[in-house]
Amino acid sequence: MTTLSPPHISPHTKPLSMLQSLRAAKRNVLELIPAIAYRQPIVSGNLGARWHMVQDPAALKRIFLDNLENYPKSEVMLRMLRPVVGTSLFTSEGAQWRWQRRAVAPVFAQRNIAALAPLMSATAERSCQRLAESGETAEIVSEMLSATFDVICEVALSGREHFDAEEYGAAIITYFETAGKASLLDFLRVPHWIPRPGELLGMGAVSTMHKMVARAIEARRQKDSGNARDLLDYMIAARDQETGKAMTSRDLLHNMQFFIVAGHETTALALSWALLLLALDPDRQTRARSEVQAAIGQGPAREEQLTSMPYIEAILDESMRLYPPVGMLAREVRGRDELCGREINAGDVVFLPFYALHRHDLLWEEPHAFRPERFLPENSEGRDRYAYLPFGAGPRVCIGANFAVMQARIILASVLARFRFEPVGDRLPNPTMAMTVRPDTGIKLKVTAL
Repeated sequence: MTTLSPPHISPHTKPLSMLQSLRAAKRNVLELIPAIAYRQPIVSGNLGARWHMVQDPAALKRIFLDNLENYPKSEVMLRMLRPVVGTSLFTSEGAQWRWQRRAVAPVFAQRNIAALAPLMSATAERSCQRLAESGETAEIVSEMLSATFDVICEVALSGREHFDAEEYGAAIITYFETAGKASLLDFLRVPHWIPRPGELLGMGAVSTMHKMVARAIEARRQKDSGNARDLLDYMIAARDQETGKAMTSRDLLHNMQFFIVAGHETTALALSWALLLLALDPDRQTRARSEVQAAIGQGPAREEQLTSMPYIEAILDESMRLYPPVGMLAREVRGRDELCGREINAGDVVFLPFYALHRHDLLWEEPHAFRPERFLPENSEGRDRYAYLPFGAGPRVCIGANFAVMQARIILASVLARFRFEPVGDRLPNPTMAMTVRPDTGIKLKVTAL
């Protein structure tokens, strides 16, 4: 059988001007990454301010852990996110971040995640039913978004009765394509309190999402059960241990918004890319299916069966290596430092291009190839923790990482047990990033029931 190469962007080989950088940022953030970044540990340049792209595990450890306070999140990135998630867990700093993290941590304790597995299995079963009814082809991103939206709504709100998933999903995309993109004003370092055109265009999408979340919060306040059953209950009941402070209605809105968007979008994309990669590689798809069917039969998969399916986990790891949920982050520099032997000064901008890190010539053999075997336990020993960062690292590592991985493993195993996936047509989608790494044309696959 023919194995097709995973889609990959063609990086630029010459420095970009400010205008070219702006166009690239609006078109596809991944196009900002130069070809040399896939071969060197650090790349520097100047566009109004000095910038550095860091692809070195030791330097990334310093940024994420050893000297964390020196590298706060970029104000440009925060400007893009604040209208939709405010000063939530993702965008807050210091004491505000610490107490919010403590408030939601119980929901994502391992025992609670394991207790959610039957819900994930039921969602996987519904996803299989939708695929069976989709006809000969299916739009995979939409299918996976629907599946993961079910789960996050149950975990966050014990249901999705206040949500129109299609309308909410469309609002997310609209926001990413407007307020979620860099502006010329950002490149010119115009103060962030001056509105960007994209922010104005994205206001309707923000309103759509916030109204749905606000309705769900208000309905819960009316019940006022006092029993912590889901994420919203934990957040309503949460108190800062030092001040006794509770979350305001605005805090609740912004944190729920963050968890719903991040909690289903990134997992759905990891699943969608994984299914495309398997469709392009029939032999590995067959191997995965054999493992799954030996463990679960026709499914759906259950939590206790996951240890019998290491190849499924390896496929998801490899999918997130090639297409990390977030392909690049930015940090500002507070004070002088040194990374990879290079002086870094206050006011510089540091880019963390996970997309290039995960495809780096010095870190990975055949970096652009789909090789799930590299993540099997026997092949993972000795790999630097900071060479693979799909969920970030350090104190602010994604709090829902274990939740996302379990959900993805259950859904992927369940659909592979019942269906074969094949490409449709010759054109493959290209990875493109505004906030997350998405396929530019979606992912349409031929789906055959077994």
